[in-house]
Amino acid sequence: MPLFDLILLAIVQGLTEFLPVSSSGHLVVTNAVLQALGGEQVDFDQMLEVNIVLHVGTLLAVVAFYWRELTRLLTTDRRVALLLIVGTIPAAVIGFPLKHFAEETLNSPLLAGLMFPVTAAILYFGSRVRQDDGGADYQDLSYGRVLGIGAMQALALLPGISRSGSTIAGGLAAGLSRQAAGTFAFLLAVPAIGGPGLIEVVKLIKRSGEESAASSVAPLDLAIAAVVSFAVGYLALWQLLKFVRQGRLALFCWYLVPLGVAVTAWQLWLRATGG
Repeated sequence: MPLFDLILLAIVQGLTEFLPVSSSGHLVVTNAVLQALGGEQVDFDQMLEVNIVLHVGTLLAVVAFYWRELTRLLTTDRRVALLLIVGTIPAAVIGFPLKHFAEETLNSPLLAGLMFPVTAAILYFGSRVRQDDGGADYQDLSYGRVLGIGAMQALALLPGISRSGSTIAGGLAAGLSRQAAGTFAFLLAVPAIGGPGLIEVVKLIKRSGEESAASSVAPLDLAIAAVVSFAVGYLALWQLLKFVRQGRLALFCWYLVPLGVAVTAWQLWLRATGG
């Protein structure tokens, strides 16, 4: 994959990982657009590799942004660490079979187009949750409610479903304050993104000394793309938290619904014409 395409995907990833519009859906659609414009054909293994490495870049943005909260998890706030583990269970249980048995589905622009309006609906209903008492803090969540938020996160394994949007909406529905829902959603991203990312990094290191590495994306190009996704992601995270505190998540519905209609129509037209 050319470095220019990688950097473009990294910018898309950095913007959309935290803005509630689905980074995986945008990566799939962006890759499809690049190929339609004559770009290099990317196989599923390469796209999955790029996707995960770019997610690692945005994961580091979360770590940098929430380093104080993460430090407390390792010292005095051990219960929250357990809550994060419990909240990751649904995605882990669903993600393993999806990765091994439905890999092509996870790279489908048509599915992403169909799911963008679903994210819009999640954001709309999440923004309408009333908080008469201001809402609770994430440290007070029960394990049952954390599993519910984790189930919302698991939906984001499908391209077009926003992880941040789903988990923030799930947190609001569980009674969290806007600030707490945003913070918990991004803390929950650490194990959800970090686990698969660590596995992929180990694979990349092993491939770098093998002849088969020639069929993979160059490690240096991936590193550059990860840095770009980190920088853009950090700024996007800061901006999204402002939207969450102001209760303006539904604003993104005006973008997601037309995008979903356009992508779905484009993909159905390609299938009808054999393009």
